[in-house]
Amino acid sequence: MSAALHFPASLQVFERGWLSANNILLADGDEATLIDSGYFSHAGQTVELVRRGLDGRKLRRLINTHSHSDHIGGNAAVQRSFGCSITIPAGMADAVANWDEDALLLRTAAQKGERFAATGLLEAGDRFVAGELEWQAIAVPGHDMDALAYYNAERRILISGDALWRDGFGILFAEVLGSGDGLGEARRTLESIGRLAVDAVIPGHGAPFSDFDEALERAFARLRAFEDDGARMARNAIRACVTFALLDARRMSLDVLPQYLAETPLYREANARFLGLGADALAAWLISELERAGVAHREGKDLVAS
Repeated sequence: MSAALHFPASLQVFERGWLSANNILLADGDEATLIDSGYFSHAGQTVELVRRGLDGRKLRRLINTHSHSDHIGGNAAVQRSFGCSITIPAGMADAVANWDEDALLLRTAAQKGERFAATGLLEAGDRFVAGELEWQAIAVPGHDMDALAYYNAERRILISGDALWRDGFGILFAEVLGSGDGLGEARRTLESIGRLAVDAVIPGHGAPFSDFDEALERAFARLRAFEDDGARMARNAIRACVTFALLDARRMSLDVLPQYLAETPLYREANARFLGLGADALAAWLISELERAGVAHREGKDLVAS
């Protein structure tokens, strides 16, 4: 059980639903920094949450942990609304500058995003002050090969993005797609952050937590399961991303689901590399899984988010 957390008054966490990443607002006098901006379709909600949290302060900058749509989707709207700068991990600079929808996984996972311009870069090892605390950028590849986490040694706080959740970590896209050593990098990341002194973790999704050692144990157990069974990892990726798509669209036609799975690169590659199912069989398995998990149900000829 995670103990009660007491963050400094300069730090606010906006815990979001699973369609949007959590947002962290850090105040320094009459200015503030925001970390991550949520998904495109929640951008208006993000702007209002930030506006209320600022309480008259100026939003000076927005910093991202990594390049996935649920973390950068509100960047453009936040920048328009507040006139802030946008700082991103250096490894995603080319993808953002060229708006490479494959590298950003937008086209790959059939997700949405709005183009924005980055005005600054962070490298692993860089330090910055936000919320009256000094943060160090730490490389956390695996879920996203260019991702950074942010660590404050004084208060022993880790902003982990999707490298560590209370019950695991984000999808290992490079491994599922065959584009990189996602499993190896995730293991090295967990070993690296496991050497930090951490009292509180602010993850990309879910509530902040204090049971850091136990979370690491659960993450390593999940990683071992994926190392032992690639098909399990692929099924997890398909379930999670289709659930994400349903949360966004609210409903999908059952008739077109097989074609959607066959045409979306993430699902096509995951199936081809690990499962080897026909389109109809993959769709039937997926529908059963989503219904069993209670995240979707059938209404006539549609699959609907529950």
